Amino acid sequence: MLLAMFRSRAKCQSLTASRGGGRLSTMTNMVSGNTLAAVAALIGDVSRANILSALLGGKALTAGELAECAGVSPQTASNHLAKLVDGQLVAVEKQGRHRYFRLASAEVAETLEHLSLLSAIGPVRHRPTGPKDEALKVARTCYDHMAGAIAVGMADSLVQSGALVFDGNAGMVTDKGRAFLADFGVSLADGVKSRRALCRTCLDWSERRPHLGGWLGAAMLERCCARHWLRPAPGGRALMLTRAGQAGFAQMFGLPDDILRIVTTETCG
Repeated sequence: MLLAMFRSRAKCQSLTASRGGGRLSTMTNMVSGNTLAAVAALIGDVSRANILSALLGGKALTAGELAECAGVSPQTASNHLAKLVDGQLVAVEKQGRHRYFRLASAEVAETLEHLSLLSAIGPVRHRPTGPKDEALKVARTCYDHMAGAIAVGMADSLVQSGALVFDGNAGMVTDKGRAFLADFGVSLADGVKSRRALCRTCLDWSERRPHLGGWLGAAMLERCCARHWLRPAPGGRALMLTRAGQAGFAQMFGLPDDILRIVTTETCG
């Protein structure tokens, strides 16, 4: 509900600005501020923020699993999830007697990733960077696509080779890019059928530079996993680089050794 209101208000602001010489009415600003504050309040609770962070990995989880991630009781988690579902930040799917929760959209995931960036560049909190953080910096899931040093390195490589062209948040696949992606095993014909943006950028919170999002970002992650270059780490968002992945990323994308570092599950703790 809240997210729908936010989109509606944003559309109204755009129309008002175009008709009124760029001036927005005081009432429109007031309502927009209230709506923005309501969405921020949903995310701002620590338990709900932990729930959303857990879902940022792209997996649908049960209320019990999310309660454990948030460190709260199942009843408290259910109350938080009800608010997140009502605010259209989280969606619920029923399978038999079980209910699974996931992020409502890629837009929600992108917003959370940007908030992670703001947190990273905010005041330094005296917490040592542990091995788990190191694994997340190398490669991790960002909803349904890849983030981290490897993801940013791939995006840089594709732009430098002329396969992709970035213009702000938008991305365009060139003819050279189409040939490269076909050789890699990604058919853009499937992307054209999707309702999602074919190629767009997503600002990476750890690297502070763009990685691939949209349909193409998801397709690249799926293909890298199918090639056994990456595998999900147990119990988190980290993606573990394999020996095959080290060789593959170096050969096809020219990624250097300092990016292609293997962090083992034992190291992740």
